[in-house]
Amino acid sequence: MYRFLISFFISSLLFLAACNSPFGNKNKGYSSIIFPEKTYQAFSQQGYPYTFEFPTYAQIDNNVNYFGASKKTDSWINIHFPTMGATLYISYSKMKAQQLDTLIRDAYTFANNHNSRASFIDDSLFSNEQGVEGVFFHIGGEVATSYQFFLTDSTTHFFRGALYIDTTPNEDSLAPVNAFLYQDLKHLVNTFRWK
Repeated sequence: MYRFLISFFISSLLFLAACNSPFGNKNKGYSSIIFPEKTYQAFSQQGYPYTFEFPTYAQIDNNVNYFGASKKTDSWINIHFPTMGATLYISYSKMKAQQLDTLIRDAYTFANNHNSRASFIDDSLFSNEQGVEGVFFHIGGEVATSYQFFLTDSTTHFFRGALYIDTTPNEDSLAPVNAFLYQDLKHLVNTFRWK
């Protein structure tokens, strides 16, 4: 009888200790995202040595600061996707003699900075119908940026972009947003040309 009482007492304590938080339903998945219809508009502002098409649901910010220094005169811009909390950061360099190798090495370094968290980094060469050439990086895993690229004419211009989503990296939950924005990046690159 003594053993029964001790077993009952211990079972009761375990039962009461297990019930210390209120019950709540857990979500079975991620929130549904409603994507806007894909329509594009031209970016061809005076003073910028490039032009391209970008989505109508995105906003151009040409008031860019880099460590406190204004980059507006250097043709840097940011393309914000406010409904998705994403930004495409774009930098531009007018190349000096023998600078192409350094800029390409820097672009690869920026992409490879995510090696510690990335499950893979794929780089692919491309050329669009306007003769613009570059490299597109797809970075997989729990990383801050899934897509980066650079475009160049190999003599005068170097254009680099990196897409960041303003949230904690979670490859599974961000997959639909990344896939949607990937199509916009491809469209930007395919319509890109130097003035």
